Amino acid sequence: MKSQISTRRFTQLFSATPRGARLARLLAERQIEEWGWPPSCEASESAVLVVAELAANAVVHGRVPGRGFRLTLTAGAGETLRIEVVDPRGERGLPAAARRPDALAEHGRGLLLVERLTDRWGSGPWPPSGKLVWAEIDCPHEHARW
Repeated sequence: MKSQISTRRFTQLFSATPRGARLARLLAERQIEEWGWPPSCEASESAVLVVAELAANAVVHGRVPGRGFRLTLTAGAGETLRIEVVDPRGERGLPAAARRPDALAEHGRGLLLVERLTDRWGSGPWPPSGKLVWAEIDCPHEHARW
């Protein structure tokens, strides 16, 4: 008997604007719900916050005029939800680790949030000149519609 492995995938290109980041968050929430994780469950809430943060970072730090960012969500039978955001600004460097900002700083807490809400995260180059930031959340299978 052959076992079937089901993987769900959503990918979309967005404009590198605040409106594009907001749309990425809204569509991610909708897609995750469609896959069976209701908006009120911890996995969905965490994933939507991570999408919001990574999309905002792509707009603020990864923007190149005339080019957008890409969001990809992948949910596999292995109970892991993977979030990937690709932007065109690889020369700005890859985020290596979340750092504690100065207590009075108005910015700089986003990757700390990503680190707290996910089970794994990282970054890498995206040829020819961009970067990929990814995060994974181990989700209970009880809600997923496979």
